[in-house]
Amino acid sequence: MRRESLFWIGGAADSGRQPQAKRLLSPFFGPVLLLAAASSAAAAPEIRWLTEQTSVEVSGIETAGLPGADAPPEKWVAHFSVRTAGADFPAMLGRWSVEGKALRFTPRFLFSAGMSYEATWQPAEGKPVKSQHTVPKAAAAPAALVAYIFPGSDTVPENLLKFYLHFSAPMSGGGIYKFIHLRDDTGKEVELPFLELDEELWDREHQRLTLFIDPGRIKREVKPLEDIGPALVAGKQFTLVIDAAWLDAKGQHLLRSAEKNFTVTAPDRTPPDPKSWQLTPAAAGTKDPLRVTFSEPLDHALALRLITVAEVAGLAALDDQGRHWTFTPDIPWPGGPHRLVIQPELEDLAGNSIGKPFEVDLTGTDNKPQTPRRPVEIAFP
Repeated sequence: MRRESLFWIGGAADSGRQPQAKRLLSPFFGPVLLLAAASSAAAAPEIRWLTEQTSVEVSGIETAGLPGADAPPEKWVAHFSVRTAGADFPAMLGRWSVEGKALRFTPRFLFSAGMSYEATWQPAEGKPVKSQHTVPKAAAAPAALVAYIFPGSDTVPENLLKFYLHFSAPMSGGGIYKFIHLRDDTGKEVELPFLELDEELWDREHQRLTLFIDPGRIKREVKPLEDIGPALVAGKQFTLVIDAAWLDAKGQHLLRSAEKNFTVTAPDRTPPDPKSWQLTPAAAGTKDPLRVTFSEPLDHALALRLITVAEVAGLAALDDQGRHWTFTPDIPWPGGPHRLVIQPELEDLAGNSIGKPFEVDLTGTDNKPQTPRRPVEIAFP
């Protein structure tokens, strides 16, 4: 029985003629089909800068003659080097690696945004291949803005104690009060309404500022209140204004100014009473939230920190109006009973805490020694 095999053999074409197949007889395998084909031109070396800006490689090269993996840098630089463009700098240090038919260079230190670099491939014969590349600058982070202002309610008591300003990104500090204004319903700016502290009350991330109303404009029978009057007046409308000229931590102006309009009601001098709260427990075995409705708006930051569920881990949240608190457990609720724990330092919007008003009469019964206050606990199923 005769066996035939097909072999495709590349070779140069006869002058001016297309390559052609010829049928030859092999002494071992019988007839063999040979194809004389013109060899395609070798691909030209191509330098490519990787999109993640961490390395550069040259492909379409013969890698057999390259140095070994532990060769010193000068051996590699003779073949493939990368330098800062436009200056007589030495080749960058880094690591060379063979990736298939490509040689990759990864610098010891990342390429710098906005800088231009030049890569050079030097073949064994012929002219070098060069490529220049400018690393794109990172997109500028968007300017910060005022994300929230608390209290979020549309009404506040005349003796409101503080605002919380939440920003979308870290802010610059120092001299902040020139960017914060309190204006009445005629547009007139209220004179010195805030307690201007040298040690500004920022959180650790510099994204939340606690802004106190000057207590001297709140407490009765105190000279600033008698001489200037309250910062807020019951029955009137006011606007808290945050200037866009305020710089964030990157030196950019706020994206836009912010305003909070609100109406002032009568002073509140009654401490919050947890016994008046409404609790709506969740069913055991679910991760539905426990819901608590307060009898009045509470201090936003303190309510999130000072109200907990004993021996249950989870996430607390408070709505913008400061009246509805929820707690979602990390795992399904175990069978009850459970305990809601309220620390006595919890305050309402006027600074009244559990069992203790903000204003204390130092000449009367309020001046008696106070027993330490204990947390309040409310049992629920």
